[in-house]
Amino acid sequence: MTQINLGTAFTSLGERESGTSRLEAAVAAYQAALKELTRERVPLDWATTLNNLGNALAALSERKSGTARLQEAVFAYLSALEERTRERVPLEWARTQNNLGNALAALGERESGTSRLEEAVAAYRAALEERTRTRVPLQWAMTQNNLGTALSMLGERESSTSRHEEAVTAFRAALEEWTPEAASHWHDAAQQNLARCLALLEQRRTE
Repeated sequence: MTQINLGTAFTSLGERESGTSRLEAAVAAYQAALKELTRERVPLDWATTLNNLGNALAALSERKSGTARLQEAVFAYLSALEERTRERVPLEWARTQNNLGNALAALGERESGTSRLEEAVAAYRAALEERTRTRVPLQWAMTQNNLGTALSMLGERESSTSRHEEAVTAFRAALEEWTPEAASHWHDAAQQNLARCLALLEQRRTE
């Protein structure tokens, strides 16, 4: 467990600091942990460690160009989902699906085409099957906002307005729980996302 604790600590530090050394140390710590926490021995711990590794890789990718770290993150999340299944741990499954969506959306933003963004949308929608408003309202709102962002990016690469319209619906859903009282920072972020999407939608309709 020491390597996992190190990975968690380094990830937390790395997110607060500039540079990449702490996040690279987190990746190394999780990879070391996986040598002991094998799938055969402790499948759920193995999956959790892979999810955490994916998070560290995704954070690292924000500070590096290219797509290598994001591709590694996607692989880590997909591997985690082999044991972190919906039937066994539904909310953890949904969390990893949301994380997978984030990595795919970031990949899609850096790559041409729409396939990665479409995969991100599918991952977010999967997450929402268990990450429901009644069960975890703020997490539901987070995934709705993430879904809206991916749909909006898709809309910018397609000729129709349908993706932007779906994005508006998702952002408005997020704002139902991300109220100024419950989550002021995220409320402001979703409002900005909604305003930008509405402007893009209006522009597309008048073209």
